[in-house]
Amino acid sequence: MPPSPSSSSPPPPRRRRRALLLGAGLLALAALLIGAAGQWAAAREASFQADSIRRAMEVHVLGLRDSAGKYSYLPFTAALHPEVLAALAHPGDAAVKQRANLYIEEVNRQAGSDALYLIDPQGLTLAASNWATPQSFVGESYANRPYFIDARAGRSGLFYGVGQTTGEPGLFISAPVRSEAGAVIGVVTVKVSLRALQEAWTFVRDPILLTDARGIVFLSSVPAWMYQATRPLDAVQLERLRRDQQYGARASFPALPWKTQRGDGEPGYLVRTALGGKPRSFLAIDEPLPDLGWTLTVMVDHAEVTRARERTWMLGLLGAGVLLLGGLYWRLRERRFAEQRDARRELELRVRERTHELDEAHAFRKAMEDSLLVGMRARDLEGRITYVNPALCEMVGFSAEELMAREANDAPYWPTELAHEYQQRQARRLAGGMPPREGFESVFMRKDGTRFPVLIFEAPLLNAQRVQTGWMSAFIDVSEQRRIEELSRASQERLQASARLATVGEMASLLSHELTQPLAAIASYATGSLNMLGPDARGEQGEVAMAVRRIAEQADRAGQVIRSVHDFVRRRDRTREAVAPQALIDAVLPLVRLQARKLGVIIEVVLEDRLPAAMCDRTLVEQVLLNLARNAMQAMDTADNIGNRVLRLRVARAVAVGGSGVDDARRWLEFSVADLGSGIGEEVAARLFTPFFTTRADGMGLGLSLCRTVVEQHGGALMFEPNRPRGTVFRFTLPAAA
Repeated sequence: MPPSPSSSSPPPPRRRRRALLLGAGLLALAALLIGAAGQWAAAREASFQADSIRRAMEVHVLGLRDSAGKYSYLPFTAALHPEVLAALAHPGDAAVKQRANLYIEEVNRQAGSDALYLIDPQGLTLAASNWATPQSFVGESYANRPYFIDARAGRSGLFYGVGQTTGEPGLFISAPVRSEAGAVIGVVTVKVSLRALQEAWTFVRDPILLTDARGIVFLSSVPAWMYQATRPLDAVQLERLRRDQQYGARASFPALPWKTQRGDGEPGYLVRTALGGKPRSFLAIDEPLPDLGWTLTVMVDHAEVTRARERTWMLGLLGAGVLLLGGLYWRLRERRFAEQRDARRELELRVRERTHELDEAHAFRKAMEDSLLVGMRARDLEGRITYVNPALCEMVGFSAEELMAREANDAPYWPTELAHEYQQRQARRLAGGMPPREGFESVFMRKDGTRFPVLIFEAPLLNAQRVQTGWMSAFIDVSEQRRIEELSRASQERLQASARLATVGEMASLLSHELTQPLAAIASYATGSLNMLGPDARGEQGEVAMAVRRIAEQADRAGQVIRSVHDFVRRRDRTREAVAPQALIDAVLPLVRLQARKLGVIIEVVLEDRLPAAMCDRTLVEQVLLNLARNAMQAMDTADNIGNRVLRLRVARAVAVGGSGVDDARRWLEFSVADLGSGIGEEVAARLFTPFFTTRADGMGLGLSLCRTVVEQHGGALMFEPNRPRGTVFRFTLPAAA
């Protein structure tokens, strides 16, 4: 019977109207998605730019603090010198002031600052490092300068401005000079130029500027912005600037040619300005420096954000166009296929009835054979193997005939020692027990007897009528995965060693920078004291000379340690030499014995006979021994361990075993430091080598982390274990010289 009109398809106009509405909806949705994608791309690019600014900000802040703080010690040091005090005590004595001039000139030359000068309480300069130049500060009055006023009041002064005499800008750092009674009798000031920092900024692609507390730009990579203000200045501020002459005779500070725009939740703010006659947009972030009273502003070109949005829109439009063309092509193709499908339908129906059974068997076999990397096995309800694929045969080394010829409880790939367990598991499965959906791990045995781990997935095997006819299993060889996990673990340990080195590197760089000059000063003072005592000192003076000589030697040793650690954490090539173990022990024993006498510790040193020399960086290894020995003595310094304090240092031969399981061909030495303290608890042992973890109130937590890194860089290992009957023993290995 032909279909009735009510059951026919909608008329063409109605169908066309639905298609138009659907197309319009899809276009609107595409437009919304493209717009949203563009905004997302712009926000993502802005976030990247903000991260870039913050990284650059850290570098610039370090440079500013270094420039401001590198010379801050000079005024305080010079204020203590006898020549400076003499010049203030006798301002009318020309010879005294000349000696002060020469001393200040030499200190300024060695420090590398721009100028160093001495001011009396009335603000008049008595001596200066540039006393012999046409622009000498001697005789000039700086009573109106804020840095003089602060120091005259007993505070340290910090001021950036244009010099009254030279007209050159700079950072002025001042300190009061006090009499023995504590009264302020003068001021010492050092002038530091930031010219090198500004010259370095000129090579930066995007603008950088530094403003004072009033918002006036006094340092910038854009010269046109110098001495312009980020906000209007009132009359009081302008009068204060004129009185202090902070920026010379300049009386006006116009506003920067900016237009700023701030958005909620966005990093920084948008700056619109003109550079080189072209309009530019920048993303800017401010970093206040409250200790200096300045604000650092770093910018980055914001045009890339717009370009990212536009690129995303173009890609979206292009993708929409491709989809539209694809849809049109699909419509035309479907129409043509519909015509062909009507012609083939009757033939396909007849063929499908005849080939259904063949297709079902072929699909099953094809699915099994296609799993080339996964072993497949089918079992009937009695547990006999009815099918295996080539991948499983290759995995276990048995042929399909060998596997299917075995009885249900006699699989040849079951390890002998696990066969009973596997038989019980198969019995539970055949009894109706469902395997875990996430699979389970097991161990198989190849034909050659080698074992390997496998991951097994099992599921009921159903026929076309959804009736279970057996079990289907999939096997994955996870040997390579286990090997990769082991490699990942080793790589993680190397990454942790690199992280420790980076953490210690930051501290070592800071200590190297901050301690080099004080150590040089100690050595200089010690040498001067020896020169004053003379080479023929006797009696008490001779003992003083010996003590001062020891001070100079230990200052030089401390400098060597700092340089070695600094070079080490920067991964510079260190000179390794063959050093006798006895020489390493002898180098640290004097310092160890000093602490041992204070704590009542007995030191025992045991070295095997005919030990080879160690190939190592002598200074760093000595520091490792010294740090471990001090830790051991501090561990025994407890109230309940008065008469049982023995420190044992031992050196013996050792053999390092590599990851391949064979002995390393190189010879190794094992150094051990044992104590009789209270030992190390499990909670502390788990974090013992973590940087900045310490159990002592006065500790920094860097000693053991640095020791471990030093030993590992030599190719050795640092370990610890309980000592018997009590305490802890630390051991580390070093390669022996060839």
